[in-house]
Amino acid sequence: MKVKKSLPGRIFSVANSIFLLMVAFICILPFINVLAISFSSKIAVTSGEVVFWPVGFTVNAYEFITKSSAFTTALGVSLRRTILGVAVNVMLIVMTAYPLSKPVSQFRGRNALSWYFVLTILFSGGLIPSYMMVRYTGLMDKLWALVIPGALPVFSMLVVMNYMRSLPAELEEAAYMDGATHIRSLIHIVLPISTPTIATVTLFSFVGHWNSWFDGLIYMNATDHYPLQSYLQTVVTNPEQFFRSTSNLNSELMTMLALVNSRTANAAQLFLATVPILAVYPFLQKYFTAGLVLGSVKG
Repeated sequence: MKVKKSLPGRIFSVANSIFLLMVAFICILPFINVLAISFSSKIAVTSGEVVFWPVGFTVNAYEFITKSSAFTTALGVSLRRTILGVAVNVMLIVMTAYPLSKPVSQFRGRNALSWYFVLTILFSGGLIPSYMMVRYTGLMDKLWALVIPGALPVFSMLVVMNYMRSLPAELEEAAYMDGATHIRSLIHIVLPISTPTIATVTLFSFVGHWNSWFDGLIYMNATDHYPLQSYLQTVVTNPEQFFRSTSNLNSELMTMLALVNSRTANAAQLFLATVPILAVYPFLQKYFTAGLVLGSVKG
């Protein structure tokens, strides 16, 4: 039965909706500005004519960027890093959360290990020990340097662990009575039920790996090994470096270079870097929304 709201309630709902729409609109304005710059002509951008709509519409910046070896190389590094990193993260999250979700009667060291992982959130060695660990383990300038230091996201693991603890114990007990092992129970019972939570932490991991830039700067010595966000950070903070790196372009790209400047090129790169997030998020949104509230209400 639909409950009819009072007049103050309806006024609050309308005012709240308007406020949230305004906040969302303000948040998206910078993105619209970057998109407009990327599709605008070099002269219009230089003269400051572009605000929220392209002036002198052109795709020269995108043609130039997609044919730039530096951008495509960094994009490939980010894709490999994200695919590998997400796979390692999700595997370790599940492998750690499942045993820690068991009662103390089945896993006596559960509480001690749980507190051990919590302490790693509160305290860390810092940047210098992390750098030394990567250097002296021979990971410098390798893709694994971007994956192994953050292989187990503890916060995501705790989210999955708490959800697995909320599952009825009778589900697994019935499987054990039929002869199932812990591995079989995890694969065929626990994981299918935990799909929303797993999808949520997968999204967290994907966004974290894709947007990470600082580790690429400190762990990669060669710029050819930079992930996309590290590469974009260097060209945004030092735009002229991007154009200095294009001194050995062929005649076709040199012709395109005359039609773009650092602002249009950087805007196109920034927009292309957000495309994977925009493509993945809609498919995981329903799981993301459900995963955030799982465990808040227990039957």
